[in-house]
Amino acid sequence: MGRIKVDLAKNPIFQTEIPVRITDLNYGNHLANDRLLGILHEARIQFLESLGYSEMDLAGVGVIMADVAIEYKAQAFYGDQLCIKIGVMDVSRVSFDLTYEVSKSQETVLVAKAKSGIVTFDYHNNKVVEVPTAFLERLSEIS
Repeated sequence: MGRIKVDLAKNPIFQTEIPVRITDLNYGNHLANDRLLGILHEARIQFLESLGYSEMDLAGVGVIMADVAIEYKAQAFYGDQLCIKIGVMDVSRVSFDLTYEVSKSQETVLVAKAKSGIVTFDYHNNKVVEVPTAFLERLSEIS
């Protein structure tokens, strides 16, 4: 079976640090795969908040995750500070991809590369809608 290969955005536009907590460990005493997904979610929330948005209000619309891919590169352990760099790519009429480069801050060891497909969504009418122009303009300002 072929392995997933995640391409990262060439120019990340946001960076944050999130520690590996004791509750993030699995039976192997390293960062659990489901917990990494939660850490990516936290990083995404911080990214959107840095732009003045949230998952329920991205310039007037919500967002919904359509897919996610994670390519693991190294283990992370309790106490590691994870540096997460986020980039945006593959913007379409109703969606965009967020990419995540996750590394150990103290060692600059790449832990994982990930991508989440984000679709803009109207939760009141339960339908996919266009990516707001205001969001796209904000992205172009910081890129």
